[in-house]
Amino acid sequence: MAMALKFHNRVGTLVALSNNNCTAQRNHPTQEFNNGVVMSAEPLQDNVPFEVRIDRKVNSWSGSIEIGVTTCDPSTLKFPISATGFREGTWVMSGSSILRDGHSVIEEYGADLDQLNEGEKVGVMRTTDGTLHFLVNGVDQGPAANGIASKVYAIIDMYGKCAQVTIVDNTPGTNQENDGISTDVASQLANEFLTQLSNQIVNDLTRNVEALGLDNVASNSNNEKLTFHERCGSLVKLSNSRRTAERRHPLDEFNNGVVMTNRPLKNDELFEIRLDVLVDKWSGSIEVGITTHNPSMLDFPATMTNMRSDLNVVGTIMMSGCGILTNGKGTRREYGIYNLDELTEGDRIGLIRKSNGHLHYYINGEDQGVASNETPPTIWGVVDLYGMAVKVSILDQNDPNYPNNITSPVQRVRNVFRQFPDMYDEISSEEAEPVERLLFHTRCGSHAAVINNQRTAHRPNALDDFNNGVVLTSRPLRQEELFEVHIDKMVDKWAGSIEIGVTLHSPNDLDFPSTMTNIRSGTWMMTGTGVMHNGTTVIDMYGQNLDRLKAGDRVGVKRRGDGSLHFYVNGIDQGQGATGVPPNVYGVIDLYGQAAQTTIVDHSDPLSPDADSCSASDSEELRFHHIHGQNSTITNNGRTCLRPNATGEFNDAIIMSSRPLKDNELFEVIIEKMVDRWSGSLEAGVTLIKPEELEFPNTMTDIVYDTWMLSGAAIMQDGSTIRNGYPLDLDAVTVGCRIGIMRCSDGTLHYFLNGSDQGPACIDVPHGVYAVIDLYGQCAQVSITSGSGVYPSADNNLLHSDQAIMSPSSSEVSHRFSLCCGKNITIKNNSCTTARSTGYNNAIVFSSDPLKRDEMFEVRIDQVCRVWSGSLHIGLTTLAISDTTSSSVIPASALEMTSKLTWLITGSEVRKNGFVIKENYAPALERLEVGNLVGIRRVSDGTLHLYINGEDMGVAASNIPKNVFVVIDLYGPVEMISITSSCSWDASLMASQQSQSVMSELAEAADLDTEEEYPNTLGFHVNHGKNIMLSNGGLTAERTESYNQGLIVTSQPLHKNQMFQVRVDHLTPRWSFSLMIGVLGFPPDKYTFPVSSMSIKKSCIMIQGSAVYNSGCKVKENYGPNLDELQVGHVIGIIVDEESNLHLFFNGVDQGVAARDVPGSCYGVVDLYGKCDKVTVVPNVDSSESPEPKHKDKEKAEKEDIEEVMKEKNSPSETILGSVVIRPCEYAKTCSKVRSLMGIPEGFFQEQQMTCYCESCHKLRSEDLYLRRGEPPREYAVPLGWCRYILKQRQKAPSFVASDKWHVAYYGTQLEVLRKILDTGDIHTCNDQMGGGSTLLPQSVPFTEKSRPDSSSLRQILMSPTIRYIGCNEFSPKFKLLEPRTKRTFHVRVAFQVWLKPGSYKVGPQSLGLNEQIDPQFSNNELEWATKERGSVLLHGLLIKIENL
Repeated sequence: MAMALKFHNRVGTLVALSNNNCTAQRNHPTQEFNNGVVMSAEPLQDNVPFEVRIDRKVNSWSGSIEIGVTTCDPSTLKFPISATGFREGTWVMSGSSILRDGHSVIEEYGADLDQLNEGEKVGVMRTTDGTLHFLVNGVDQGPAANGIASKVYAIIDMYGKCAQVTIVDNTPGTNQENDGISTDVASQLANEFLTQLSNQIVNDLTRNVEALGLDNVASNSNNEKLTFHERCGSLVKLSNSRRTAERRHPLDEFNNGVVMTNRPLKNDELFEIRLDVLVDKWSGSIEVGITTHNPSMLDFPATMTNMRSDLNVVGTIMMSGCGILTNGKGTRREYGIYNLDELTEGDRIGLIRKSNGHLHYYINGEDQGVASNETPPTIWGVVDLYGMAVKVSILDQNDPNYPNNITSPVQRVRNVFRQFPDMYDEISSEEAEPVERLLFHTRCGSHAAVINNQRTAHRPNALDDFNNGVVLTSRPLRQEELFEVHIDKMVDKWAGSIEIGVTLHSPNDLDFPSTMTNIRSGTWMMTGTGVMHNGTTVIDMYGQNLDRLKAGDRVGVKRRGDGSLHFYVNGIDQGQGATGVPPNVYGVIDLYGQAAQTTIVDHSDPLSPDADSCSASDSEELRFHHIHGQNSTITNNGRTCLRPNATGEFNDAIIMSSRPLKDNELFEVIIEKMVDRWSGSLEAGVTLIKPEELEFPNTMTDIVYDTWMLSGAAIMQDGSTIRNGYPLDLDAVTVGCRIGIMRCSDGTLHYFLNGSDQGPACIDVPHGVYAVIDLYGQCAQVSITSGSGVYPSADNNLLHSDQAIMSPSSSEVSHRFSLCCGKNITIKNNSCTTARSTGYNNAIVFSSDPLKRDEMFEVRIDQVCRVWSGSLHIGLTTLAISDTTSSSVIPASALEMTSKLTWLITGSEVRKNGFVIKENYAPALERLEVGNLVGIRRVSDGTLHLYINGEDMGVAASNIPKNVFVVIDLYGPVEMISITSSCSWDASLMASQQSQSVMSELAEAADLDTEEEYPNTLGFHVNHGKNIMLSNGGLTAERTESYNQGLIVTSQPLHKNQMFQVRVDHLTPRWSFSLMIGVLGFPPDKYTFPVSSMSIKKSCIMIQGSAVYNSGCKVKENYGPNLDELQVGHVIGIIVDEESNLHLFFNGVDQGVAARDVPGSCYGVVDLYGKCDKVTVVPNVDSSESPEPKHKDKEKAEKEDIEEVMKEKNSPSETILGSVVIRPCEYAKTCSKVRSLMGIPEGFFQEQQMTCYCESCHKLRSEDLYLRRGEPPREYAVPLGWCRYILKQRQKAPSFVASDKWHVAYYGTQLEVLRKILDTGDIHTCNDQMGGGSTLLPQSVPFTEKSRPDSSSLRQILMSPTIRYIGCNEFSPKFKLLEPRTKRTFHVRVAFQVWLKPGSYKVGPQSLGLNEQIDPQFSNNELEWATKERGSVLLHGLLIKIENL
């Protein structure tokens, strides 16, 4: 009999064998993808296939099973990590290719193994003639190779998706090619026949016993006590006399946990189990059911729902979740009132097959009804310990400890019943338990502690740690119950702050994470301004920023009856944060970062902090706050404010409301006094900043965050103008006028003049804003009127007045032209029509406001004069225009607008700043006629579109910034146009009104007027990614965990030509990808950073890998070096040049323009992503200079100080690039280590004056291989492959030496004389038989080399202009150095780079007798430079070369 097929005992490092070495599985398949190689225990027999079945696959990886043969013996083999790593006669099928010794020999061979599913088979066979065949599902794929050795072992690589295989043992036949039925099919038929036969025998015995009425003759098997069968899933462990089953490795594996009863179930017999252990890691849980398959003969599947039976035969019925599956297919989607996935430890699950054939399930003793009415007569009970289910035990009703009680409906609803939340309403008051007070649970994060009778949670060591502060409530939250905490204590050391939310995880079961946002199931959290579900951000900008809260603030969360989740800040609902949140969730507080202590607010307890603050604030009458600007005074019980010294001071008089405004609440003041001395007047608005936290500025428009103001007729947000021409002009109001402010429930801000609504000023204003009045300029005194209060809506005028000005009651307002226009333009018809009065040019007009997102500005041609040639010009410009802008800035033609970015469509061309960027774009605009419509639109993707008579002409230009103005030049024949488009007040169209580019224009203009001193070294901003920790005074940033959340930004904006560069300090190789760098086009102060810079959708340009991205969209490929391959010590930098182009610098080398049109005010941004987790800012020696090398005329006069003479020149032939410090590569580090092993003191060398000439470093510097130096210039070769260390020059060197006039050469030496040369500074020392002193000291020799007698003992020194010649063994012999710690041996050569005085040496041929040319640049007849003259050679640098790396 042939030996049974098995796997060899020696396997890959992650492989575990089971099932008598017939089953192999790869451990941790979701974390590791290789090291899963197994081999056959014996060599293959000819014509006998070695076949395996795929039992399990995971979807974490690409690639799958690989199979083949090898001549390697598994007993002595050192297993490689994958099958393709085998050598010495190995053939492997991988995917659909055949590889021999790791190299592809057939690209397309047969079926693709990567596409095989669980249950499918793959095999390999060697035939008697030495041909190799592969089989897929029993089908021969044909010959794959010939000449296979007679002794080969089968290889199976459980690679990638393949996690488990089992050998299919086929009975070998004499001639399988002629068999009608393959062996695996025959085996399957035999197994099915035996199963049916055993079932039939049991059924016949049962019927015979019942027919004879022999109750006492029941078989032993039927009277046997129910236990689990000894045969079970590969991961199941049985105990307690086989009445308890447990799945091994529950945190690593989630399936292969199928167990069955030891005998068939009898009619009306209860098979019941108890859930003993659950783990909170996987989705899905226990599955229970029945099957007709005999466990003695069953090949157990990974999960029972994979079990298949013949068609029209009920083989397996399982309850999974809340549904019923028959033969793996769903037959009932909703069954019973329980979900098995929701059960907890201690719950019971049972089933009974009734005598009428109906199958019933019982949960905690409660009948769930008929699950199936077609149950076969002979069935075994089945339990699948899947997912969360780890351990179960069989229960016996005869056991005295058996729980006979059936769980009450009330208890069921409170504990596990989560499908029908409305059943809470059915619980009567008599049945309901007393309401338990909401407290913190004592089990919490490792750095947190619960005190004050469980009402207060704190981080005792808040100054030492910033995380592990998660605290949960002691019980689940009730429906509509507000969980609110009062922030008692904050620390200023960390970034980030409190986070709040809800979770389905019980505090008794939760493995507390470092921060709650790391939990990946059943958790909803508000963090910063966003909402996260299971660790993923679902709402980016949701409500008030929790990171800005202070001690005394309150934050809360509530789950409403409809399943929606709402968050509260200081009692104000921030809106719906999530939907579909199930009941029975626990409240969560994460004391993260600055948050150090909180206390639960109990509204039923008058002693609770802020318990009645909400009601008090609601009823409090509006007053002025007692905290205000220094030049203002509050009187009349807080209802009047004045500026006492109104004629002497014009600012510092800001006042705020005493509490936040409610929705639709009008805050109205009357102007009681004005002075006719200053320009400007009252300013009014709202802010999220509390008066207690505000450092009152001179004027409120100086605040750059969370503030909305009306100044004159301009709407300003965070100090930037977002809209001009608002109907209410505060500079025009007089004494007696009433000015009102209202934040409406839809988030819009409205202003009122004498009770008349002036329309929406801006949108998306959050809850909880304070009213702000700035008694600026002429306005000296105001008082709160009795008209203040809450109104139903802001749609109609609140107070009717004869003085009411125009109210924009329509939802649309017509566009209009700006009053700033060309000198030949006349504007009329309420700024909606413009005409050219004379001539053919000087007729430029602009839109009054920037274009909003996807907004079209359209005009109609009203008059045409064909006397003139040319065409209308229409386009967009970044030039900031207002009605008060001087017309002197407007040129005669729009084509001359080049000072700011301007895109124009003229004729059929598209021009940018006067240059044609696209031809034949659209029909020629010269053909426009009266009545034609022409429109311009900036689409949300940043593209410019032209519309003619409503038809889109397509993309005219891209990368158009936001907040651009329409510019139209009535040039040539077009003499009059009228606006036909309207400006909608729709919220979605107003969202992009923040005029950031306008402010950048103003900032650029300011930079032209005043030159500011900015710091040479930019540090990192205190606002950064969640996983970032700053040190070294803000110059070093380190990612503390994970692979993302590592964004850091410069603390100040980058100036033009200012270098910002960082050094890579540490890499973690286990991650993929690496550092990203770029610029951010907006201030980072209040921005909540996403997980990666690729998720920033605002103005952001990033360089990732070798590609450039704009706001997450790739705009350029194959740019610069691949940043994913950065090494420790590499320096990466960016610079924005005068033309607003972004450049990347890699180790000081400019990689060219990465992006154009960079915003004027931008911040450097670095994303510590993937491998790179630590960087340090590299200081700039002189940031005011461009990093490009400066070309300066060399001074011809001799210097008195020889050190100044011999400094490195910033010329293209040298390696120092401005102020950029080039960090050493690995080769340079090794050379420095070798230099230390030589024992050479550091005092011989200049600090940080090392240059590596390895191939990669030389290429990065873009140097030539040959350079010229001296007078007259003479060529020399760069020492490629060597490392140079610049030597300090001796103090007593003669002052006549001018290093820039001397030539460069190389001198080879030995280790034995190296130190002597360095000590004396004299090369002649090792060659001069007479000894002598230093070449740098004056000598008493009265003759030169030419006049020296031939008998002189001074030997000549041989040098060469190329290191290729002087670096050979004859001049620079190789020696060995041993590193004591690692026992590593280095093969080293040393040489000197020297400065050689012109005229002091002779040029001669090489003396080594070589025939081939040594250096392609130099003839062999000019390779030796010889000199005997002392003082003619100066040591410049030590050269080191390592040859065995």
